[in-house]
Amino acid sequence: MHRRTILRLSAAALATGAIASARAHHGWSSFDPERPLYLKGRVKAAHWRNPHVELELEIEPGLALPSDLAARALPAQSSQFDGKAILEKTSLPERKDGVWEIELAPLTRMRAWGVEPIGEGETIELVGYTLADGSEPVLRAEWLFRDGKVYGMRSSPA
Repeated sequence: MHRRTILRLSAAALATGAIASARAHHGWSSFDPERPLYLKGRVKAAHWRNPHVELELEIEPGLALPSDLAARALPAQSSQFDGKAILEKTSLPERKDGVWEIELAPLTRMRAWGVEPIGEGETIELVGYTLADGSEPVLRAEWLFRDGKVYGMRSSPA
């Protein structure tokens, strides 16, 4: 195969991948900030890449809000918002899907928080927002609760 043909095929593959990634990515404006949701489950798959870390989360059977959720300590973040009010307003999803797509923070922010890669089979908790139109089981995480620690996904540590 000629070098020019290889370069064209490589460029086409990169462009196709970029288009597929762009379609899969949701900006914050797609999510409903008035309906914070709580999810807990087992990680089926983890993708540590940009534009942000993505997980497939198998929801825990009998999902219930933790009694201490509204009282949980939250980390200081560079973005100012009323975290306690968000936790107090958090509810369970109306959707009963067994698996949800989770969007965490970009890799640089995950590193700033010191989040180690999440492995398949690990159980985690999240509070975040689903799509405003409710069309898919997708959650954009506000906080990740893991191993007794909480990490903010919207902004870097303060």
